[in-house]
Amino acid sequence: MIEPIVRSLRERIREQIDLSGSHTDDSFMRMIEETVLRYSPDFYLSAKDRRDIVTAIYHSFRGLDVLQPLIDNPAITEVMVNAHDEIFIELEGRIERAPGAFESAEKLEDVIQTIVAKVNRVVNESSPIVDARLPDGSRVNVVLPPIALKGPAMTIRKFPASPLLMDDLVARGAIGTEAAEFLIKLVRAKYNLFIGGGTGSGKTTFLNALCAFVPADERIVTIEDSAELQIRGVPNWVRLETRNANTEGKGAISIRELIRASLRMRPNRVIVGEVRGAEAFDMLQAMNTGHDGSLSTGHANSVADMLSRLETMVLSGAALPVGVVRKQIDSALDVMIHLSRFRDRSRRVTEITELDGMEEGELRLNPLFVFVERGEDEMGRVIGGLERTANPLLGVEKLKLAGLA
Repeated sequence: MIEPIVRSLRERIREQIDLSGSHTDDSFMRMIEETVLRYSPDFYLSAKDRRDIVTAIYHSFRGLDVLQPLIDNPAITEVMVNAHDEIFIELEGRIERAPGAFESAEKLEDVIQTIVAKVNRVVNESSPIVDARLPDGSRVNVVLPPIALKGPAMTIRKFPASPLLMDDLVARGAIGTEAAEFLIKLVRAKYNLFIGGGTGSGKTTFLNALCAFVPADERIVTIEDSAELQIRGVPNWVRLETRNANTEGKGAISIRELIRASLRMRPNRVIVGEVRGAEAFDMLQAMNTGHDGSLSTGHANSVADMLSRLETMVLSGAALPVGVVRKQIDSALDVMIHLSRFRDRSRRVTEITELDGMEEGELRLNPLFVFVERGEDEMGRVIGGLERTANPLLGVEKLKLAGLA
């Protein structure tokens, strides 16, 4: 175990190196290497041990300490810190405990403060919950004591450096070729799409893949709690991100305010990363006021459940009759997409459903594609895929206007 050696040498480096000085990353790394070489005769170390110690010490000063190797590992998709000495990771769909630990809860909190400060966020005892992001776009959620009983807790959802494209999702079996081509056509024809799914089902990834088919001559505005989307091929793109209140409880900017502001920015499309509350009303209003082709996501267990949740979210922000809310939803949204995470840890599209007006006060659904499961293979992988139903797409006006019918 090299952790005790790392702690010992790190203290010597703190004492001998002027940390307040202006050091480049390279010069700082060289100083650490020289210090480790100077004191390494005190310990028996192989060349690999020396390299690991130098890297660990460097990350403790300039990186995210014990988390940095986990962040740098592309195979790890999630890092979960339950306490300073309790770290778990998701590796290839499996959750397992990670080696290593922070030397103390104070060190973990220092790393947390470094992360949130870089995106102008504040987290402290009076405001103990915050969403932030890393420079590579990874999503970070932090909960501090007294809310977190075991000490500071942090969850990091990593995203690939290059976003997955629709071809990648087809190759991974997340969606079939016919369904993918159908959705691409809908995006180009400016249908309003809403993506639902559970936690970790791939909603943001799928939204990103769909956004790649927005025509390059359009102007889009994206609105997110923590900026994650990596849209390629649309140069006229404005990114908006919410802001938490400051230490005085002032200055917060919500998704609702950003949606309203975006309508004055001359967007062709408004893309809301995720709706969780009253902002659903403003999103529907945007879709109903000439911003066709808008997209958003939300948490739900099915298309029907997502529609029910949207009703609840709208009613939390506007005192309207349920019938009026349902008419707003039907008028705003054209097609619902649902993603699920299966028992074999695969993420797949399981429903593509058109909204087809109202019938006796209820939203009428027109399923276009549904997932049909056909068992498992010898490795336990789910066999099946999206299959086209006998129902045609009824709302074809936008396809005709786009010349894609």
